[in-house]
Amino acid sequence: MSRKYIENPNSCTLVHTMNVIGNKWKPIILYLLSNGALRFGKLHVLTPTISKKVLTSQLKELEEDGLINRRAYAETPPRVEYSLTEKAEGLLPVLVQLSNWAEQNYPEVNFEECKIHL
Repeated sequence: MSRKYIENPNSCTLVHTMNVIGNKWKPIILYLLSNGALRFGKLHVLTPTISKKVLTSQLKELEEDGLINRRAYAETPPRVEYSLTEKAEGLLPVLVQLSNWAEQNYPEVNFEECKIHL
């Protein structure tokens, strides 16, 4: 699966940001990692409607863009953990604002515990 970009001939900062985090799963993955490192299996359990193939590609893209760290442990069975980089931690306040916006503008939706807290 090749990565799809929005053309950005004028080097617009918003277009660039959307190319990095604009996929529907990336902000959710970043949110899940905001509470600490997680293994692939746990990420998959927390996002049950994403296929393993798509989760793998999203994690690779986030790593390529410098937003997550991938740490492989030399163990049997293999263990890999994903965590946020400083660059991604800078996005968390923006994700909190998006979360707050949804809560304020859609009071009829019960968002339960799915809110980003810093």
